[in-house]
Amino acid sequence: MAKLLDKQRYKCALGAMQTVQAITRAIPILHSGPGCAQKLSDSIGSSGYFSPNIFPCTSINEKDVVFGGVKKLETTIENSLKVIDADLYVVLTGCIPEIVGDDTGEVVSHFEDAKKPVIYASTAGFKGNNYKGHEQVIDAIIEQYLEKSDEKEEGLVNIWADVPYQDLFWLGNIRELEKLLEEIGLKPNTIFGYQRGIENIKKIPKAQFNLLVSPWVSVGNMKKMERKLGIPYLHYPTLPIGAYETSKFLREVGKFAGVDDITIQKVIDEHENYYYYLIERYADMFLETRVMAKQFSVVADAQYALAITKFLVNDLGLVPAKQFVTDDTPKQFQENIRKEFENLNYGLKAEVAFETDGYKIHNEIKEHDYHGYPLILGSYYEKELTEELFGHYLNISWPVQDKVVLDDFYVGYTGGIRLIEDIYSVAVQRWN
Repeated sequence: MAKLLDKQRYKCALGAMQTVQAITRAIPILHSGPGCAQKLSDSIGSSGYFSPNIFPCTSINEKDVVFGGVKKLETTIENSLKVIDADLYVVLTGCIPEIVGDDTGEVVSHFEDAKKPVIYASTAGFKGNNYKGHEQVIDAIIEQYLEKSDEKEEGLVNIWADVPYQDLFWLGNIRELEKLLEEIGLKPNTIFGYQRGIENIKKIPKAQFNLLVSPWVSVGNMKKMERKLGIPYLHYPTLPIGAYETSKFLREVGKFAGVDDITIQKVIDEHENYYYYLIERYADMFLETRVMAKQFSVVADAQYALAITKFLVNDLGLVPAKQFVTDDTPKQFQENIRKEFENLNYGLKAEVAFETDGYKIHNEIKEHDYHGYPLILGSYYEKELTEELFGHYLNISWPVQDKVVLDDFYVGYTGGIRLIEDIYSVAVQRWN
């Protein structure tokens, strides 16, 4: 019997075109059927120097299924190099060419001597979702473009977080991570966002180490860079939100980088003093039980489900109900992530379900007794459900349809304050 998946929270692997788009002056070349780019792009925030509507595409059809689409791919790459002014061209394959056996790697190899780099990634939809597609693009950069460097730049750190565009706050988050590292004397290097492009990619092999801030996405990429490029990595599984987790994050990064404890503590003290000054000003509101729900659930990918659960427990003292991870986390990572949900303050533990079916998630939320107004942080799919339960709702994960985010962020001390503002702005409206 066929299984129906209701309200999935991710796209197919070809959605990795947004990973390419997030690299300044990089463009995807799609070897796929017509319409894929339009279907996979987000309607808000996905335009720019290159937008999905002008991504080169082979638009393969029935004839190409029979006779193959490699000739069409070769001419598409040739014309893209002539017409489009980019610094990096990334060929992404859809389902059809993968099924019929087009040798995309062979075609791309014909452009080894092109003036601009041309690489490819296998991103057929049946190979996984856009989280895996993101990893495939990073792998392609590592395997086909980067070379090991004997020159290392002291203090240079490559920062890797979660998936651009899939993460609503990706741009602001990664900029804030950069600022935090700069404050403790390190030199951050990222390849996504404003003025982060091919020159930043070229600096990757010179880094002192890679910093991965993600529960599971890109762990394989870090291991590959360690093997090929000789770059060690620090895996910090929790996106740091709020004072408790951010201070812990800075201490661990500082220790790994060899930064002295005094420097780290000075930065932490300065931020925590202001953070708790703001918290104290609104302590009466936080302690007023009528305003906020007693329990909460987060429905999001592993990054936000874990990060926000830790923040709400460790910083605000809320009690976790069941949490839901919706990104189809590979089984080999689930146990370690589950342990992180049990590593909370005050002896609390959060039960977590790795579930991609929105129907099952909503049923479990309906059946749980939240002992008052539930606080639900999730995707737009949870809005109507929360209204039915007379709860508080905040859209923090994909899909997003009720807010516009330009460069807002939830990372760090400032990000924690912004998340508090967003949550309690929703809660206090009940009494106005």
